[in-house]
Amino acid sequence: MRIENELKLGFKDVMIRPKRSTLKSRSQVTLEREFTFLHSDLVWKGIPIMAANMDTVGTFKMAEALAKDGLFTAIHKHYSITEWQEFAKNASEKVLKNIAVSSGIGKDDSEKVARILNEFPRINFICLDVANGYSEHFVNFVKKMRKNHPNKIIIAGNVVTGEMVEELLLAGADIIKVGIGPGSVCTTRVKTGVGYPQLSAIIECADAAHGMGGQIISDGGCKIPGDIAKAFGGGADFVMLGGMLAGHEESGGEFIERNGEKFKAFYGMSSTTAMNKHVGGVANYRASEGKTVEVPFKGDVEETVTDILGGIRSTCTYVGARRLKELTKRTTFIRVQEQENQVYSS
Repeated sequence: MRIENELKLGFKDVMIRPKRSTLKSRSQVTLEREFTFLHSDLVWKGIPIMAANMDTVGTFKMAEALAKDGLFTAIHKHYSITEWQEFAKNASEKVLKNIAVSSGIGKDDSEKVARILNEFPRINFICLDVANGYSEHFVNFVKKMRKNHPNKIIIAGNVVTGEMVEELLLAGADIIKVGIGPGSVCTTRVKTGVGYPQLSAIIECADAAHGMGGQIISDGGCKIPGDIAKAFGGGADFVMLGGMLAGHEESGGEFIERNGEKFKAFYGMSSTTAMNKHVGGVANYRASEGKTVEVPFKGDVEETVTDILGGIRSTCTYVGARRLKELTKRTTFIRVQEQENQVYSS
């Protein structure tokens, strides 16, 4: 047993210090980025905000809506091949360039991914997703997928420390998904005591990834547009959203109406709800590590996207970043005790 005494920070612990700027308007800020990758010669260009690969968020409808603005969707892994075929009939080139096929680490998963990519070769991203990216089995699976798909862009996670970022990049991943326990419907930290404050995880993992030519995704913990800006300021190349994109017309989850109010179900992918739906229940050797909630219905996702992008553009004007790429270099975090005046909060 050992104790690390260095303080680790989450989004609520900091704010971004404003700096002198020559920007006259938020309209001068460019949020689009272009990335090249460590193991693939493909190029991606767009706004690096992603819908999470949860069946209540990463849907085909969400992908079609977000792609209009150049945002990305990691499609959840529970669609059937037939559903993929129906989706691909109507999906534009822009949509297909802005989605990832998600996979667990089972034999059936890898075979399903291979079949989808064989039928739809214009899809360039694979998202290899497990709750615990520290297992040797996962590293070996990443190596196998790189061998099977030598020129695809492989996302792998989740981890929260630099040494594991480096190991997964060496194994063949291009982008590492960072986050253990920060999600709004994740209970891993409660059930296991394991986790890492998200901002410090981003800073440490970005440093490791960028030193090797890789990228990271900050996955989880964003409640408001300002948190997304802090994730980018801390060095994240992409930011993945779950709860902020839940509850919309394009989201998954059943509609619930109660006393004239509309809600949508939202749950973690390790929750009892998800495991009952997809794998026949919670195995007797494990615990549920997610919760199920009802999110007030938010309507079309376009309004939420506009709010998010507007907030990030405003962040950039406060620190003088003309492009999103410049935000990290222009960011100084200050430690704080409070974020906002909540005197009129309900």
